[in-house]
Amino acid sequence: MKWLRKKEWSPYIAGAFVGLLNWFAILTVKPLGASTTFARTAAMIEKVFAPGHVADLPYFAKYGPTIDWQWTLVLGILMGAFVSSRLSEQFQRRFVPPMWAERYGNGNFKRWIVAFIGGILLMGGARMAGGCPSGHGLSGVAQLAVSGWIAVMCFFMGGILTARLLYGKGGK
Repeated sequence: MKWLRKKEWSPYIAGAFVGLLNWFAILTVKPLGASTTFARTAAMIEKVFAPGHVADLPYFAKYGPTIDWQWTLVLGILMGAFVSSRLSEQFQRRFVPPMWAERYGNGNFKRWIVAFIGGILLMGGARMAGGCPSGHGLSGVAQLAVSGWIAVMCFFMGGILTARLLYGKGGK
């Protein structure tokens, strides 16, 4: 069980595990995905404050305030990341990554605002596209869907462009 405590896992072994999980999910439930979980969670929170509004929205009729297999998958990802960071002794309470701090300073406010705006843009795009990188990327590519391959190319191009805009050509 030493491999659980490693700082870095082999990308080949981790990729094989993700592939097996994806295959099992497609076989038993449905393709992997995560972005709908955030819509469901938003509906759960909104239902506390405005239950009538949630009931009246067609979007929430389709992606309602329920805990399903996908919601527990996202919870498992969070728990797994936490457990992994603790086992490998890499857990840190840091809200500003070193690369960001070098370029923009240690202030939390700017980092949180940019992360919040980025999250809104990413979730808006994922909902407009009908899925997220795990849905279109992992599951779409595994099923040899042309849309999955196009989505993955767009994810990489968008990531490279964003990194260049935020950090410049040299990455610093």
